[in-house]
Amino acid sequence: MRVTANRYHDISCGHRVVGHEGKCRHLHGHNYRVHFECAVDELDGVGRVVDFSVIKAKLCMWLEENWDHRMLLWDMDPALSSLRSVPRANDEIAHALDGIVEVPFNPTAENIGIYLVNVVGPAQLANSGVTLTRVFVEETRKCGAAVEL
Repeated sequence: MRVTANRYHDISCGHRVVGHEGKCRHLHGHNYRVHFECAVDELDGVGRVVDFSVIKAKLCMWLEENWDHRMLLWDMDPALSSLRSVPRANDEIAHALDGIVEVPFNPTAENIGIYLVNVVGPAQLANSGVTLTRVFVEETRKCGAAVEL
């Protein structure tokens, strides 16, 4: 038997998919819903995988603090050099450019899920005994990608 604890979190985030053959090659955004599924080897003394507030504090808040209302761009995106060269002439421009998050992957829903499972989950849940085993990234209410260990 496998028992998991699940929680989702909503963020608004922009991206562009380098090499996309259609309109997703343009800068655009989504209201993402990210579902986290966590597991442990053995339930705690209360009978839980983990308290849901721990998933919120460790994973949902990471999304909120790092990606919500930001623009995810692949660190290999050719458009980044132009954005980096924009003079920060005033606070408005500086704040806008600070909203760009360079990520080490082309920001598809699939790659976002892989990064969350392989990098963010292990870092955020270190020494807790809890493992992020599955992430489902809804890019829209119709489309999403699942990644699981």
